[in-house]
Amino acid sequence: MSLREKIIQEIRASGPIPFSRYMEMCLYDPQHGYYSRKVEQFGRAGDFYTSSDVHAVFGRLLARQFEEMWRILGSPERIEILELGPGRGLFARDVLDWSEKKFPEFFGALHYSLWEQSAGLQAQLQVTLERHFVAGNASFPQGLKLPLPDELHSAAEAVHARACATDAAAASSVPVIVFANEFFDALPVEVLSPWGELRIAEKDGRFVETWVPATTDSLAYLGGYSVHAEDGERVETACIAQSYMTQLAASIQQGFLIAIDYGYTRAEQLAGRHRGTIMAYRKHSVSANPYEAPGEQDITTHVNFTALAAAAEQQGMEVEPLLTQSQFLMGIGERNQFADAFDDCRLPQERAKVALQLKHLVTPAGMGESFHVLVASKGIAAEQVARLSGLAFVSRNKR
Repeated sequence: MSLREKIIQEIRASGPIPFSRYMEMCLYDPQHGYYSRKVEQFGRAGDFYTSSDVHAVFGRLLARQFEEMWRILGSPERIEILELGPGRGLFARDVLDWSEKKFPEFFGALHYSLWEQSAGLQAQLQVTLERHFVAGNASFPQGLKLPLPDELHSAAEAVHARACATDAAAASSVPVIVFANEFFDALPVEVLSPWGELRIAEKDGRFVETWVPATTDSLAYLGGYSVHAEDGERVETACIAQSYMTQLAASIQQGFLIAIDYGYTRAEQLAGRHRGTIMAYRKHSVSANPYEAPGEQDITTHVNFTALAAAAEQQGMEVEPLLTQSQFLMGIGERNQFADAFDDCRLPQERAKVALQLKHLVTPAGMGESFHVLVASKGIAAEQVARLSGLAFVSRNKR
């Protein structure tokens, strides 16, 4: 049975399904979901690029930032990094290898947890990071589970029903750094318009859209963190992403959280931007039709950083002003003039190639301005957090 047939079977058995359920099945169905299939979704041969596909300097710069966070925390004997949705493990490999080479004391204290629910990607991670798995420097955490749409009618119950983010670090004295790069954009959302909340029905083997009155949760989300759709518009409510952030923030006793994604703030929505951001990606082509190839294309939405920041703050985290990826990486790299990028270069041609790759990460024409960085902390003095090189542009703006 194909995924399309499976979705249609569920609709015929239970009636029209929420868009969040459709998106969840398309991306995370154990057999046919986009992230569950054993295919190469990333890089040149796949459907999209992430920053780690561009050059190892992305991981190297973040390794430098993680080491700085470790020192700000007082150089504890152990620190946990939890990466959400690590894909093929390129970023984790770059962080671990560079830390081992450049920051041996930090590496000696570091344990790297990779949260990945796809069995196929877990297998690939074990190949990419074989040396670190064998040495015990990397592992899969136990107890962290994606909140499903039908479990989120009561966000508080969903949060308290789950185990903490890592069985070793959370709810203990071990500090943790949670890192999420292009993770929240792939969590299921609901879609609302002036006609109500979207449901997916079926007619003659085709998916058709219907509308029902919006739920109380969706209306509360729009009122607090988003905007109500005007005529001809659609907006998303990311209650699942917000609940996930609540769970993560609650699990952190002391440490940091870094979320990097393309997204927006409520102020930008009020200005008329970022309304209706669902997109599908396949073979580096973009489409606004999420129904075209269930399970064979990535479905994403822009991230509502206002909602994520509020969820983190409600769990006691201090959230820094939102940065662009350009500001964040430039702050980390300028102290040593991006020596991390050029460390392996021996020829002028190699330096020129790396310079172009670095430019793609930090310039507006590449990923620099389209991606934003949310940094939050808990249990750390504000003056200590302000010392982070990645926040240099925030500090300058405050002066």
